[in-house]
Amino acid sequence: MIFTVLSKGLAGLSPDFLFTSMGGMTGAVDNASAESGGPVLGGAYHGIVGTLLITLWATIISVPIGLLTAVYLVEYSNGGPLSRAITFFVDVMTGIPSIVAGLFAAAFFGLVFGPGVRTGFVAAVALSVLMIPVVVRSTEEMLKIVPNELREASYALGVRKWRTILKVVVPTAISGIASGVTLAIARVIGETAPLLVTAGFVNTINMNVFAGWMTTLPTYIYRQLMSPTSPTNTDPSTQRAWAAALLLIIMVMLLNLGARLIARIFAPKTGR
Repeated sequence: MIFTVLSKGLAGLSPDFLFTSMGGMTGAVDNASAESGGPVLGGAYHGIVGTLLITLWATIISVPIGLLTAVYLVEYSNGGPLSRAITFFVDVMTGIPSIVAGLFAAAFFGLVFGPGVRTGFVAAVALSVLMIPVVVRSTEEMLKIVPNELREASYALGVRKWRTILKVVVPTAISGIASGVTLAIARVIGETAPLLVTAGFVNTINMNVFAGWMTTLPTYIYRQLMSPTSPTNTDPSTQRAWAAALLLIIMVMLLNLGARLIARIFAPKTGR
């Protein structure tokens, strides 16, 4: 798969592709470019911006909720009805189809602000529904493997429980937590269906997640393949789609490298 994406998408990666949008691009422009043998015009800059902004807001929503939920389940709950209910709903949310999350966000904001509301923030809420259970599960498992001796030693020194969690438990598990957050981001960064019903699709750049439709790389790939600007054998839309797919893979790889770097920086120091 990586070889196929590289062989078909590498040729499409260019400064023009990375820093221009599809605004003003038509089939006539694509035909002229293909017939002249020139470079493929039009790019995915609006999709890159939309992907980064929507994913950022989804992370801002999901990570605090997921971390606090996991801390409650591991450190404060005693297996009561509330903790069992939370665990049950987290398990259910883990397996829901992504389009259901998109329909939920669209319906919720439609009831609040009126039907037909499509913005980047609505899409971020839809993605957060998919991210939260992954963050909860990964964080919960990491907190469980922290040795109880560390907690007991902190309590023996008179440290309050919340401070023990903040200064001892979480730093000890930060490596696994960072990996879990990265896994959650990688889980949603390539989603297409929920974004089509919550963020829409435009050919121009929109930097405001709270107003107007936004484009992401997955929806950009979908539209380039399903609605090419010039349905001919030499249509550049296919090359744009492969280039966007390669760019999406590169972004996920960079996220993983960033998570490893963060985990290494914030991991507790060991030594004699």
